[in-house]
Amino acid sequence: MTISPQRGAAYRGGNAKLGLGAVYGGGFAAAPRYGTDHDLKPLPSFPGFCLPAHFGADKKSIEVAVRPRRGSTPGCSRCHLPAPDYDQLAERRFEFLPLWGFLVFLLYTMRRVDCRRCGVVAVEEVPWSDGKRTLTKAYMLFLARCARRLSWKETAEAFRTSWDKVFDAVEHVVTWGLEHRTLGQIDAIGVDEIQYSKGHKYPTLVYQIDLSVTRLLWVGKERTIESFQGFFGAMGKDVISKIVFVCSDMWEPYLKLIRETAPRRCISSPAFTSSPI
Repeated sequence: MTISPQRGAAYRGGNAKLGLGAVYGGGFAAAPRYGTDHDLKPLPSFPGFCLPAHFGADKKSIEVAVRPRRGSTPGCSRCHLPAPDYDQLAERRFEFLPLWGFLVFLLYTMRRVDCRRCGVVAVEEVPWSDGKRTLTKAYMLFLARCARRLSWKETAEAFRTSWDKVFDAVEHVVTWGLEHRTLGQIDAIGVDEIQYSKGHKYPTLVYQIDLSVTRLLWVGKERTIESFQGFFGAMGKDVISKIVFVCSDMWEPYLKLIRETAPRRCISSPAFTSSPI
């Protein structure tokens, strides 16, 4: 399948929402080629691009040759606005959602743009991918959702990919979520730890335990003062200053840091008990 921009289409920028409907945006269309009779409607539509598809040489994959439509304008990956063409790079392969048991790859020759607003020559922004990643946004979201129900190894085996790519997908989705998270008012927190490996290895967990909201806010790598300090730095002074209740066990390093950081807060005992994540 070949992806190309639609005639006269101009780049419209990215969408901040992370979801299958918002991952791609407009300017692309799909058209089968290579004599295949398969209906490719499940494949996405990218405004400004054409997507003729064909089976790979191994007959076990579908290749979508993405190309820009005639007269379309690429977008700058820095300012997300249209910019004139500069040159082209080598063709890249992007992994898309498997379809009917076939692996699906988007093949596209990335353009570079001469962006006068940014004052640089930059690689164009495409709606299906982010940066130098080889996985499409839709596929990363799909793998991350599956990895919530299966182990990362099982997810990789089920979709014929690698553990590293599942990790990359989860990291991408979590990072996006943290960047777009709205903390709001936090009145009460619970501090706990769980054992995740032999040899007494415990991460520090901090939950919001308000009456209306119970959620995991932060995970520290170790059960140490240094690790717990990371929570207060990540939340910021404005959020921490409004906390009125802290529920923690009686481990002295925790209590000492809570007294130093939030001296007027209330600490309860016995310990707050978290659920496994």
